[in-house]
Amino acid sequence: MTRHEDPERIARTRTVTADALFTNRADLRAYPHRLLTVVANGVGLDAVSQAVAAAEFLEAYGWELVTMSEFTSIRLVCAVMRRR
Repeated sequence: MTRHEDPERIARTRTVTADALFTNRADLRAYPHRLLTVVANGVGLDAVSQAVAAAEFLEAYGWELVTMSEFTSIRLVCAVMRRR
């Protein structure tokens, strides 16, 4: 079973997983920072697609994509988001 990503942990790490966004396990309403990193696990197009989909998901809530990076050595894709 996957765990809920609580607001305190998200604020402390400034990171949320794309999976948590898609499965309604993350609450960003009280997020205190302007920048947020969305992480998607994996390498290649699947992880990139998941990160892009998460960025599009967050656009509906006032966030915009700043940049994306793929870290193949740790199998991670990150999308840095900025609150408008």
